[in-house]
Amino acid sequence: MNLPYYRTVRAYGEAEIVIKRSQFIGHAKPVDTEEEAVAFIEEIKSRHKQATHNCSAYMVGERDQHQKASDDGEPSGTAGKPILEVIKHRKLKNVAVVVTRYFGGIMLGAGGLVRAYTDGAVAGLEAAGVVYKVLHTPVTLTFDYSLLGTVEYELRGRGIRFGDIEYADKVTVRCLPNASESARFIEWITDLTAGQTQLQVDDSEYLEHSQLPSNSL
Repeated sequence: MNLPYYRTVRAYGEAEIVIKRSQFIGHAKPVDTEEEAVAFIEEIKSRHKQATHNCSAYMVGERDQHQKASDDGEPSGTAGKPILEVIKHRKLKNVAVVVTRYFGGIMLGAGGLVRAYTDGAVAGLEAAGVVYKVLHTPVTLTFDYSLLGTVEYELRGRGIRFGDIEYADKVTVRCLPNASESARFIEWITDLTAGQTQLQVDDSEYLEHSQLPSNSL
């Protein structure tokens, strides 16, 4: 994807709720492709073969082009669609959710099922933890030792991510400005060091943030 950022879940999460003696287990996981989403759903179904239902939904792709919801035997529109609506309402991408139900003997009715599967999806997503994936462009800087203090001070002051500093004949620092700011970053670091820094720009990559970072330049 080439979006500047998107919301997804951090890792696999699982949570259980009980409604009128029926056990609902929400499972959520980040996925990068539709194939991964389908594989995750099948994994949960295999793990919970004895369950009454394993209802699911997923949303994958830059334009949310891969979407699917399954009621898995529940009345039409009472399970898969509510799960998908939770994903949409929370503005998540690249996420698959399964809500497993073990029937407890009490009928819930259509409205009760919608609420139960909605709550199960919410529980699973909250257990997985929502994060931002922000696109960063790695820029490796190589410069003389005389510039180290200034460069490190300015990078820290502006909150720009950077990796370990390597010390050899010259100093090397791998910086990770937001992709949307990479051109301005290169211009800024060039001005800061009076053109005395060698730059290497690599392919952009997504990094995890608990909050959406503000512009640093």
